[in-house]
Amino acid sequence: MIDLDRIRADTPAASRLAYLHNAGAALMPTPVVAAMKGHIDLESEIGGYAAADREADRLNSVYVSVARLINAAPDEIALVENATVAWQMAFYSLPFRKGDRILTAEAEYAANYVAFLQVAKRTGAVIEVVPSDASGELDVDALARMIDERVKLIAVTWVPTNGGLVNPAAAIGKIARAHGIAYLLDACQAVGQMAVDVEAIGCDMLSATGRKFLRGPRGTGFLYVRRALLQQLEPPMIDHFAAPWVSRDTYQLRPDARRFENWENNYAARLGLGAAVDYALDIGIGPIAQRCRLLSERLRSGLASIHGITVRDLGRTPGAIVSFTMDGHEAEDIVRSAGAAGITIGASDPPSTRIDAERRALPHLVRASPHYYNTEAEVDRLIAHLADLASR
Repeated sequence: MIDLDRIRADTPAASRLAYLHNAGAALMPTPVVAAMKGHIDLESEIGGYAAADREADRLNSVYVSVARLINAAPDEIALVENATVAWQMAFYSLPFRKGDRILTAEAEYAANYVAFLQVAKRTGAVIEVVPSDASGELDVDALARMIDERVKLIAVTWVPTNGGLVNPAAAIGKIARAHGIAYLLDACQAVGQMAVDVEAIGCDMLSATGRKFLRGPRGTGFLYVRRALLQQLEPPMIDHFAAPWVSRDTYQLRPDARRFENWENNYAARLGLGAAVDYALDIGIGPIAQRCRLLSERLRSGLASIHGITVRDLGRTPGAIVSFTMDGHEAEDIVRSAGAAGITIGASDPPSTRIDAERRALPHLVRASPHYYNTEAEVDRLIAHLADLASR
Protein backbone atom coordinates (compact mmCIF):
# COMPACT_ATOMS: atom_id res chain seq x y z
CA MET A 1 0.00 0.00 0.00
CA ILE A 2 1.39 3.39 -1.00
CA ASP A 3 1.48 6.03 1.74
CA LEU A 4 0.26 8.83 -0.50
CA ASP A 5 0.23 11.45 2.25
CA ARG A 6 3.90 10.88 3.06
CA ILE A 7 4.89 10.81 -0.61
CA ARG A 8 3.06 14.05 -1.34
CA ALA A 9 4.65 15.64 1.71
CA ASP A 10 7.97 14.68 0.10
CA THR A 11 6.79 16.42 -3.09
CA PRO A 12 6.14 20.04 -2.09
CA ALA A 13 5.15 21.22 -5.57
CA ALA A 14 2.25 18.76 -5.54
CA SER A 15 0.45 21.10 -3.16
CA ARG A 16 0.19 23.80 -5.83
CA LEU A 17 0.39 21.94 -9.14
CA ALA A 18 -1.46 19.07 -10.76
CA TYR A 19 1.78 17.77 -12.22
CA LEU A 20 1.08 15.24 -14.99
CA HIS A 21 4.26 15.55 -17.03
CA ASN A 22 6.31 12.70 -15.61
CA ALA A 23 7.23 11.33 -19.03
CA GLY A 24 9.15 14.57 -19.50
CA ALA A 25 10.74 15.23 -16.13
CA ALA A 26 9.07 14.14 -12.90
CA LEU A 27 9.06 16.09 -9.65
CA MET A 28 11.97 15.02 -7.47
CA PRO A 29 11.15 13.97 -3.89
CA THR A 30 12.87 15.85 -1.09
CA PRO A 31 15.38 13.06 -0.27
CA VAL A 32 16.72 13.32 -3.82
CA VAL A 33 17.08 17.09 -3.57
CA ALA A 34 18.66 16.78 -0.12
CA ALA A 35 21.23 14.26 -1.36
CA MET A 36 22.29 16.61 -4.13
CA LYS A 37 22.33 19.77 -2.01
CA GLY A 38 24.25 18.01 0.74
CA HIS A 39 27.02 17.02 -1.62
CA ILE A 40 27.22 20.45 -3.22
CA ASP A 41 27.53 21.95 0.26
CA LEU A 42 30.28 19.47 1.08
CA GLU A 43 32.15 20.36 -2.12
CA SER A 44 31.92 24.05 -1.21
CA GLU A 45 33.42 23.30 2.21
CA ILE A 46 36.26 20.90 1.41
CA GLY A 47 36.56 20.83 -2.40
CA GLY A 48 35.31 18.46 -5.04
CA TYR A 49 38.06 15.85 -4.79
CA ALA A 50 37.91 15.57 -1.02
CA ALA A 51 34.12 15.45 -1.10
CA ALA A 52 34.16 12.58 -3.57
CA ASP A 53 36.72 10.72 -1.44
CA ARG A 54 34.66 11.22 1.72
CA GLU A 55 31.47 10.02 0.00
CA ALA A 56 33.11 7.14 -1.89
CA ASP A 57 31.04 4.44 -0.19
CA ARG A 58 27.76 6.23 -0.92
CA LEU A 59 28.80 6.87 -4.49
CA ASN A 60 29.69 3.23 -5.04
CA SER A 61 26.39 2.17 -3.49
CA VAL A 62 24.55 3.82 -6.40
CA TYR A 63 25.72 0.97 -8.63
CA VAL A 64 24.30 -1.51 -6.14
CA SER A 65 20.96 0.30 -6.02
CA VAL A 66 20.61 0.54 -9.81
CA ALA A 67 21.57 -3.12 -10.18
CA ARG A 68 18.94 -4.08 -7.62
CA LEU A 69 16.33 -2.02 -9.46
CA ILE A 70 16.76 -3.97 -12.71
CA ASN A 71 17.98 -7.34 -11.33
CA ALA A 72 21.53 -7.01 -12.60
CA ALA A 73 24.98 -7.15 -11.01
CA PRO A 74 26.73 -3.92 -9.99
CA ASP A 75 29.63 -4.59 -12.36
CA GLU A 76 27.13 -4.62 -15.27
CA ILE A 77 26.11 -0.99 -14.58
CA ALA A 78 27.61 2.21 -15.96
CA LEU A 79 26.47 5.61 -14.69
CA VAL A 80 26.44 8.27 -17.40
CA GLU A 81 25.10 11.73 -18.17
CA ASN A 82 21.77 10.70 -19.69
CA ALA A 83 19.91 7.92 -21.43
CA THR A 84 21.04 9.04 -24.87
CA VAL A 85 24.70 8.73 -23.90
CA ALA A 86 23.96 5.34 -22.35
CA TRP A 87 22.27 4.11 -25.52
CA GLN A 88 24.94 5.55 -27.80
CA MET A 89 27.83 4.05 -25.84
CA ALA A 90 26.25 0.63 -26.26
CA PHE A 91 25.18 1.02 -29.89
CA TYR A 92 28.43 2.53 -31.19
CA SER A 93 30.42 -0.24 -29.48
CA LEU A 94 28.90 -2.80 -31.82
CA PRO A 95 30.77 -3.56 -35.05
CA PHE A 96 28.74 -3.37 -38.27
CA ARG A 97 29.70 -4.25 -41.82
CA LYS A 98 28.05 -3.87 -45.19
CA GLY A 99 24.86 -5.92 -45.37
CA ASP A 100 24.46 -6.34 -41.61
CA ARG A 101 20.84 -5.88 -40.59
CA ILE A 102 19.54 -3.75 -37.70
CA LEU A 103 15.94 -4.55 -36.74
CA THR A 104 13.84 -1.99 -34.91
CA ALA A 105 10.23 -1.02 -34.22
CA GLU A 106 7.84 1.41 -35.90
CA ALA A 107 7.69 3.61 -32.80
CA GLU A 108 11.46 3.91 -32.41
CA TYR A 109 12.72 7.14 -30.87
CA ALA A 110 14.31 9.74 -33.14
CA ALA A 111 17.64 9.92 -31.30
CA ASN A 112 18.11 6.19 -31.80
CA TYR A 113 16.97 6.11 -35.40
CA VAL A 114 19.31 8.86 -36.57
CA ALA A 115 22.17 6.83 -35.05
CA PHE A 116 21.02 3.85 -37.14
CA LEU A 117 21.07 6.09 -40.20
CA GLN A 118 24.57 7.33 -39.42
CA VAL A 119 25.97 3.82 -38.98
CA ALA A 120 24.18 2.65 -42.12
CA LYS A 121 25.76 5.54 -44.02
CA ARG A 122 29.21 4.77 -42.63
CA THR A 123 29.20 0.98 -42.90
CA GLY A 124 26.56 -0.14 -45.38
CA ALA A 125 24.49 -1.79 -42.67
CA VAL A 126 20.75 -1.97 -43.37
CA ILE A 127 17.91 -0.72 -41.14
CA GLU A 128 14.71 -2.74 -41.26
CA VAL A 129 11.53 -1.89 -39.38
CA VAL A 130 9.54 -4.75 -37.89
CA PRO A 131 5.83 -4.21 -38.57
CA SER A 132 3.34 -3.76 -35.76
CA ASP A 133 0.52 -6.17 -35.00
CA ALA A 134 -3.15 -5.27 -34.85
CA SER A 135 -2.76 -3.80 -31.35
CA GLY A 136 0.10 -1.54 -32.40
CA GLU A 137 2.81 -3.50 -30.58
CA LEU A 138 5.85 -4.84 -32.38
CA ASP A 139 4.72 -8.02 -34.14
CA VAL A 140 6.77 -10.79 -32.52
CA ASP A 141 5.84 -13.34 -35.19
CA ALA A 142 6.96 -10.94 -37.91
CA LEU A 143 10.22 -10.39 -36.03
CA ALA A 144 10.82 -14.14 -35.88
CA ARG A 145 10.30 -14.42 -39.64
CA MET A 146 12.82 -11.66 -40.30
CA ILE A 147 15.68 -13.36 -38.48
CA ASP A 148 18.63 -14.63 -40.51
CA GLU A 149 22.40 -14.78 -40.14
CA ARG A 150 22.77 -11.15 -41.26
CA VAL A 151 20.79 -9.73 -38.31
CA LYS A 152 23.38 -8.24 -35.94
CA LEU A 153 21.17 -6.18 -33.65
CA ILE A 154 17.60 -5.92 -32.42
CA ALA A 155 17.13 -2.43 -30.96
CA VAL A 156 13.71 -1.43 -29.64
CA THR A 157 12.22 1.32 -27.53
CA TRP A 158 10.17 -0.44 -24.86
CA VAL A 159 7.77 2.45 -24.12
CA PRO A 160 7.80 5.03 -26.92
CA THR A 161 7.78 8.74 -26.19
CA ASN A 162 4.54 9.47 -28.06
CA GLY A 163 2.02 7.39 -26.12
CA GLY A 164 1.15 4.54 -23.82
CA LEU A 165 2.33 1.68 -26.02
CA VAL A 166 4.34 -0.99 -24.19
CA ASN A 167 6.26 -3.18 -26.62
CA PRO A 168 6.66 -6.91 -25.78
CA ALA A 169 10.22 -6.63 -24.48
CA ALA A 170 10.49 -10.13 -23.00
CA ALA A 171 9.04 -11.84 -26.08
CA ILE A 172 11.59 -9.98 -28.21
CA GLY A 173 14.30 -11.12 -25.81
CA LYS A 174 13.39 -14.78 -26.29
CA ILE A 175 13.91 -14.46 -30.02
CA ALA A 176 17.18 -12.58 -29.61
CA ARG A 177 18.53 -15.15 -27.14
CA ALA A 178 17.45 -18.11 -29.28
CA HIS A 179 19.45 -16.78 -32.22
CA GLY A 180 22.38 -15.24 -30.35
CA ILE A 181 21.58 -11.73 -31.58
CA ALA A 182 22.53 -8.64 -29.57
CA TYR A 183 19.46 -6.94 -28.08
CA LEU A 184 19.52 -3.27 -27.05
CA LEU A 185 16.47 -2.04 -25.14
CA ASP A 186 15.68 1.64 -24.65
CA ALA A 187 13.91 1.65 -21.26
CA CYS A 188 13.89 5.43 -20.83
CA GLN A 189 10.11 5.65 -20.26
CA ALA A 190 9.80 2.26 -18.52
CA VAL A 191 12.20 2.48 -15.59
CA GLY A 192 10.38 3.92 -12.60
CA GLN A 193 6.83 3.17 -13.72
CA MET A 194 7.00 -0.63 -14.11
CA ALA A 195 9.05 -3.63 -13.08
CA VAL A 196 12.29 -3.99 -15.04
CA ASP A 197 14.09 -7.34 -14.82
CA VAL A 198 16.90 -7.71 -17.34
CA GLU A 199 17.10 -11.45 -16.75
CA ALA A 200 13.41 -11.96 -17.46
CA ILE A 201 13.54 -9.59 -20.45
CA GLY A 202 16.62 -11.21 -21.94
CA CYS A 203 18.18 -7.98 -23.19
CA ASP A 204 21.94 -7.66 -23.54
CA MET A 205 22.00 -3.87 -23.10
CA LEU A 206 19.52 -1.48 -21.53
CA SER A 207 19.59 2.32 -21.33
CA ALA A 208 17.59 4.53 -18.96
CA THR A 209 17.32 8.03 -17.57
CA GLY A 210 16.97 9.38 -14.06
CA ARG A 211 14.72 12.34 -14.73
CA LYS A 212 11.47 10.69 -15.86
CA PHE A 213 9.44 8.14 -13.90
CA LEU A 214 12.39 7.39 -11.65
CA ARG A 215 12.07 10.93 -10.23
CA GLY A 216 15.79 11.58 -10.26
CA PRO A 217 17.71 14.66 -11.42
CA ARG A 218 18.30 15.74 -14.98
CA GLY A 219 21.73 14.94 -16.32
CA THR A 220 21.70 11.35 -15.03
CA GLY A 221 21.28 8.01 -16.72
CA PHE A 222 22.60 4.49 -16.67
CA LEU A 223 23.58 1.68 -18.98
CA TYR A 224 23.31 -2.04 -18.31
CA VAL A 225 25.48 -4.43 -20.31
CA ARG A 226 25.26 -8.17 -19.75
CA ARG A 227 28.57 -9.48 -18.44
CA ALA A 228 28.84 -12.12 -21.18
CA LEU A 229 28.69 -9.42 -23.86
CA LEU A 230 30.68 -6.82 -21.96
CA GLN A 231 34.06 -8.37 -22.67
CA GLN A 232 33.38 -8.28 -26.41
CA LEU A 233 32.66 -4.54 -26.56
CA GLU A 234 35.10 -1.69 -26.87
CA PRO A 235 33.51 1.71 -26.22
CA PRO A 236 33.58 4.18 -29.11
CA MET A 237 35.42 6.66 -26.86
CA ILE A 238 37.63 6.01 -23.85
CA ASP A 239 39.73 7.86 -21.33
CA HIS A 240 42.18 6.72 -18.68
CA PHE A 241 39.33 5.83 -16.30
CA ALA A 242 37.59 3.55 -18.81
CA ALA A 243 40.90 2.15 -19.97
CA PRO A 244 43.97 2.70 -17.75
CA TRP A 245 47.20 3.49 -19.59
CA VAL A 246 49.26 0.51 -18.45
CA SER A 247 52.40 1.04 -20.56
CA ARG A 248 53.74 3.47 -23.14
CA ASP A 249 51.89 1.77 -26.02
CA THR A 250 49.12 -0.05 -24.20
CA TYR A 251 45.81 0.61 -22.52
CA GLN A 252 43.64 -1.97 -20.79
CA LEU A 253 39.87 -1.68 -20.71
CA ARG A 254 38.25 -2.00 -17.34
CA PRO A 255 36.69 -5.44 -16.83
CA ASP A 256 33.34 -3.98 -15.73
CA ALA A 257 30.70 -1.75 -17.33
CA ARG A 258 32.49 1.34 -16.06
CA ARG A 259 34.55 1.09 -19.25
CA PHE A 260 31.63 3.08 -20.70
CA GLU A 261 32.16 5.93 -18.25
CA ASN A 262 34.79 8.66 -18.10
CA TRP A 263 36.73 10.10 -15.22
CA GLU A 264 34.86 13.36 -14.65
CA ASN A 265 31.21 13.37 -13.64
CA ASN A 266 28.61 15.15 -11.54
CA TYR A 267 28.87 13.45 -8.15
CA ALA A 268 25.98 15.41 -6.65
CA ALA A 269 23.70 14.26 -9.47
CA ARG A 270 24.89 10.68 -9.04
CA LEU A 271 23.93 10.76 -5.38
CA GLY A 272 20.57 12.20 -6.42
CA LEU A 273 20.08 9.31 -8.84
CA GLY A 274 20.93 6.82 -6.12
CA ALA A 275 18.49 8.48 -3.73
CA ALA A 276 15.76 8.33 -6.40
CA VAL A 277 16.35 4.63 -6.99
CA ASP A 278 16.32 3.90 -3.26
CA TYR A 279 13.14 5.95 -2.86
CA ALA A 280 11.37 3.93 -5.55
CA LEU A 281 12.61 0.63 -4.15
CA ASP A 282 11.43 1.62 -0.66
CA ILE A 283 7.90 2.25 -1.98
CA GLY A 284 7.99 -0.89 -4.11
CA ILE A 285 7.94 -1.11 -7.89
CA GLY A 286 4.87 -3.36 -7.78
CA PRO A 287 2.68 -0.82 -5.96
CA ILE A 288 4.08 1.97 -8.14
CA ALA A 289 3.18 0.11 -11.33
CA GLN A 290 -0.30 -0.68 -10.01
CA ARG A 291 -1.02 2.95 -9.17
CA CYS A 292 0.37 4.23 -12.47
CA ARG A 293 -1.95 1.82 -14.27
CA LEU A 294 -4.96 2.86 -12.20
CA LEU A 295 -4.44 6.59 -12.78
CA SER A 296 -3.68 6.29 -16.49
CA GLU A 297 -6.75 4.09 -17.04
CA ARG A 298 -8.86 6.64 -15.17
CA LEU A 299 -7.52 9.38 -17.42
CA ARG A 300 -8.09 7.44 -20.65
CA SER A 301 -11.62 6.58 -19.60
CA GLY A 302 -12.40 10.21 -18.80
CA LEU A 303 -10.93 11.48 -22.06
CA ALA A 304 -12.86 8.94 -24.09
CA SER A 305 -16.10 10.42 -22.72
CA ILE A 306 -15.33 13.91 -24.06
CA HIS A 307 -16.71 14.74 -27.50
CA GLY A 308 -13.93 15.75 -29.90
CA ILE A 309 -11.08 14.06 -28.02
CA THR A 310 -9.35 11.04 -29.56
CA VAL A 311 -7.07 8.95 -27.37
CA ARG A 312 -4.11 7.90 -29.53
CA ASP A 313 -2.51 5.21 -27.35
CA LEU A 314 -1.74 1.78 -28.79
CA GLY A 315 -1.11 -1.63 -27.27
CA ARG A 316 -2.91 -4.26 -25.24
CA THR A 317 -1.89 -2.90 -21.84
CA PRO A 318 -0.91 0.77 -22.20
CA GLY A 319 1.38 2.37 -19.66
CA ALA A 320 1.31 5.71 -17.87
CA ILE A 321 1.70 7.94 -20.92
CA VAL A 322 -1.67 9.09 -22.25
CA SER A 323 -1.64 10.73 -25.68
CA PHE A 324 -4.59 12.42 -27.33
CA THR A 325 -5.81 15.07 -29.74
CA MET A 326 -8.77 17.45 -29.56
CA ASP A 327 -10.69 18.58 -32.61
CA GLY A 328 -10.16 22.27 -33.33
CA HIS A 329 -7.34 22.70 -30.81
CA GLU A 330 -3.59 22.50 -31.34
CA ALA A 331 -1.55 20.46 -28.87
CA GLU A 332 0.56 23.40 -27.71
CA ASP A 333 -2.56 25.50 -27.12
CA ILE A 334 -4.01 22.74 -24.95
CA VAL A 335 -0.76 22.46 -22.98
CA ARG A 336 -0.68 26.23 -22.49
CA SER A 337 -4.34 26.34 -21.41
CA ALA A 338 -3.82 23.57 -18.88
CA GLY A 339 -0.71 25.30 -17.55
CA ALA A 340 -2.67 28.48 -16.95
CA ALA A 341 -5.07 26.39 -14.88
CA GLY A 342 -2.25 24.94 -12.76
CA ILE A 343 -2.10 21.61 -14.61
CA THR A 344 1.25 20.60 -16.08
CA ILE A 345 1.16 18.34 -19.16
CA GLY A 346 3.29 18.08 -22.31
CA ALA A 347 3.23 17.40 -26.02
CA SER A 348 4.91 15.05 -28.49
CA ASP A 349 5.83 16.12 -32.00
CA PRO A 350 5.69 13.76 -35.02
CA PRO A 351 9.46 13.80 -35.75
CA SER A 352 10.18 12.25 -32.34
CA THR A 353 8.68 8.98 -33.64
CA ARG A 354 8.53 9.70 -37.35
CA ILE A 355 7.74 6.22 -38.72
CA ASP A 356 4.82 5.65 -36.37
CA ALA A 357 3.59 9.23 -36.85
CA GLU A 358 3.67 8.95 -40.63
CA ARG A 359 2.02 5.53 -40.64
CA ARG A 360 -0.86 6.82 -38.49
CA ALA A 361 -0.85 10.37 -39.92
CA LEU A 362 -0.43 11.79 -36.42
CA PRO A 363 -0.33 15.52 -35.71
CA HIS A 364 1.32 16.96 -32.61
CA LEU A 365 -0.07 15.00 -29.67
CA VAL A 366 -0.93 16.14 -26.17
CA ARG A 367 0.86 13.92 -23.66
CA ALA A 368 -0.26 13.54 -20.05
CA SER A 369 1.67 11.17 -17.81
CA PRO A 370 0.38 10.57 -14.26
CA HIS A 371 2.60 8.99 -11.63
CA TYR A 372 2.05 7.30 -8.28
CA TYR A 373 2.26 10.57 -6.33
CA ASN A 374 -0.67 12.05 -8.27
CA THR A 375 -4.22 11.87 -6.91
CA GLU A 376 -7.43 10.84 -8.58
CA ALA A 377 -8.63 14.40 -8.02
CA GLU A 378 -5.75 15.77 -10.10
CA VAL A 379 -6.58 13.42 -12.95
CA ASP A 380 -10.24 14.44 -12.73
CA ARG A 381 -9.19 18.08 -12.71
CA LEU A 382 -7.45 17.63 -16.07
CA ILE A 383 -10.46 15.79 -17.48
CA ALA A 384 -12.81 18.57 -16.35
CA HIS A 385 -10.54 21.24 -17.81
CA LEU A 386 -10.42 19.48 -21.17
CA ALA A 387 -14.18 18.93 -21.17
CA ASP A 388 -14.70 22.64 -20.61
CA LEU A 389 -12.20 23.48 -23.37
CA ALA A 390 -13.87 21.08 -25.81
CA SER A 391 -17.27 22.63 -25.16
CA ARG A 392 -16.20 26.16 -26.14
